[in-house]
Amino acid sequence: MIYILRAFREAFYMLFSFDWEFYRIVLLSLFVNGVATIIGSVIGIPAGVALAEFRFPGRKTALVLTHAMMGLPPVVMGVLFVLLLSRSGPLGFMDLLYTPTAMIMVQVVLAAPIVAGFTNASLEDVDPRIGMQARSLGATRVQSVYVKLREARAGLVAAVIAGFGGVVSEVGAVLMVGGNIKGDTQVLTTYIVQETRKGYMDQALAAGIILIMIAIVVNIFLTRLQADKGRQAAETKGLTGAYIHG
Repeated sequence: MIYILRAFREAFYMLFSFDWEFYRIVLLSLFVNGVATIIGSVIGIPAGVALAEFRFPGRKTALVLTHAMMGLPPVVMGVLFVLLLSRSGPLGFMDLLYTPTAMIMVQVVLAAPIVAGFTNASLEDVDPRIGMQARSLGATRVQSVYVKLREARAGLVAAVIAGFGGVVSEVGAVLMVGGNIKGDTQVLTTYIVQETRKGYMDQALAAGIILIMIAIVVNIFLTRLQADKGRQAAETKGLTGAYIHG
């Protein structure tokens, strides 16, 4: 209990001491995780839609691979990217190893299957009669899919949150491709590992508390955004209905 109280006190000090070195770690964490989540969502949501709504050769294999990659050990992906980006690797000429770009790349590969899998599951849970009804009213295939996406918007937000949760807590892959270089590629998760190895448990636990706080704030923001959009859509639908009946 004493350790936890001291950790909260240390976390408070870290946040309000305005130590630029620590704030740089926090900002880099937000940048890497945020960009990786956005890119992973841009890739994962269309992939999940395609798996749920379209039938094509190899679809079942693609679905199995997507589900398998949702549970892919990050350290394995870290090894793969080290081999790809090292000087002797096929992408070594890009000189990206031990850079934030490499960290984003490996986290995109980790986030995209999670977003795709959750998106697919969300659309599978939508009543198929909704799409059929839209088609019977003259909607195109793409428009009917859009209608189902609107119905599954809560699931899509959950997919993005799951993707963010998968990367914000990841340490093995970013440590391998980023190198945990102070002032350059050090993020909160690798900072926690470093402080733990040095025996500075208060700082490590305090940084963990801050990381949890960031995850909670982002999740609240995304959930509220989805709720606001849903409320606006309901109000628009109600006004449209009132106008038609009037």
